[in-house]
Amino acid sequence: MTNEEYIKAIELRRSRRAYRSKPLDEDTMNVVKEMVDAVNKTAGLHFIFVEDATPYFKIFTGKFSMIIACGADNQKSLENAGYYGESIVLQCVYHGLGTCWVSGTYNENKVYENIKIPRNERIYAVIAIGNPKKSFNVIEKTMYNATHKKNKTYPDMFDVLDDKLPEAFIYGLKLVEKAPSAVNRRPVRFKYENGALSAYVEDPYSDKSIDFGIAKLHFLLGCRAKGVNGRWTKENVFEVIEPKRIKFEAKSEE
Repeated sequence: MTNEEYIKAIELRRSRRAYRSKPLDEDTMNVVKEMVDAVNKTAGLHFIFVEDATPYFKIFTGKFSMIIACGADNQKSLENAGYYGESIVLQCVYHGLGTCWVSGTYNENKVYENIKIPRNERIYAVIAIGNPKKSFNVIEKTMYNATHKKNKTYPDMFDVLDDKLPEAFIYGLKLVEKAPSAVNRRPVRFKYENGALSAYVEDPYSDKSIDFGIAKLHFLLGCRAKGVNGRWTKENVFEVIEPKRIKFEAKSEE
């Protein structure tokens, strides 16, 4: 997918809990499995695709699959699960599928009982994926209204802001506003000091780090859309990558 297509998917995405009775077709499942395999190889995670996820949910309706986001029990893996899991979510949304990040409203114990997960790994969250119904049902509307009574905007996420933000950063932060997070809490905190943007979450050894990983991806995509490429360092500082400039040797005069 192109960066532009990812941006479009961010604008289209909304958590879906009402799916059609027709499950994902075999070709679609194979594509999702390929994305899961790619994430596992790239990020060192252990995502697991489950074709029929309906036995593990109560308030979701219809037929749908899920990705179990799991891996090593550490903070960095939690962030990576959010970052790479959201990349799958956005690809699915762009191609017309419904998705939902889920961390509490499913039967986690039943998943552990039925799915083979190594003892040294833990489940971070799951991602429901299916063919969404055209209209939102009562539960979806109720949950959306309950969690979006007062949306936190990006200025509310700053602890320090000592100068005017670059245009690309502002756009990236506006996409962070659209990032999914548990109960829409948007836990990521930012600092902009001496021209450097950094971020963190309180209580990082929790599902807030999943939200952090998702927010990092949204911010990066937003900056790229404005022509600014970059990466998040280990210290969670956004480092702008300057384009390489080709230097030609001066021609000698004959």
